[in-house]
Amino acid sequence: MNPVRILLVEDDTMIASGLSYALEAEGYIVAHAKDIATARQLAAEAPFDLAVLDMQLPDGSGSDILAAVKPAGTAALFLTVVDDEGVMVQALENGADDYIVKPFRLREFLARVKTVLRRRTGGTGDTLTVGDVIIHPLKNSVSVHGVPLELTALEYKMLLLFASHPGQTLTRTQILDHLWDGAGDFVEDNTLTVCIKRLRQKLGDAADIETVRGVGYRVAEKKDH
Repeated sequence: MNPVRILLVEDDTMIASGLSYALEAEGYIVAHAKDIATARQLAAEAPFDLAVLDMQLPDGSGSDILAAVKPAGTAALFLTVVDDEGVMVQALENGADDYIVKPFRLREFLARVKTVLRRRTGGTGDTLTVGDVIIHPLKNSVSVHGVPLELTALEYKMLLLFASHPGQTLTRTQILDHLWDGAGDFVEDNTLTVCIKRLRQKLGDAADIETVRGVGYRVAEKKDH
């Protein structure tokens, strides 16, 4: 399972340093931004699982970043010195998942982070990714940048197989064995070809299923730009 990526947007370097250290000690990958411009740039480069956003920043508000990260399915936790119920209710209605008022205890912050991430994955941290595709096995659901993707049962099983073997070439025989119908019905070789074609069409640029000539298929690892 891929490590959780967190975007921390906080202009106070002391606070940011402490939170980054604590989050990284928990095994999270943290990218820090001091302002909205940097945060937008980081969010455009790669998706994050969670954005921890200071409400008051030098060039605006954490709410300005919320709209940029939400389409990618990123959860959001606000940090604020404003203990105003009306402001917080508005933030939650606009898409925030939770908020915490400064000053706060580190243990409380980490607990809130874990709770938000647990909600995001439907009660568990067990998700798989293929390129920009996120798979929630316990819910049998698939999404691309937060948008649900409708797949047939065979397409879903195939995608799950690729996600479980990232970068690995799978032979047609291996894939066919995996797709063997639960009722004992054999999945024909031609069916596999058609299923691969349809899955590619549905995934578009979100994931690249490569043909390894004479062997089978693999999902190409996503390249950083």
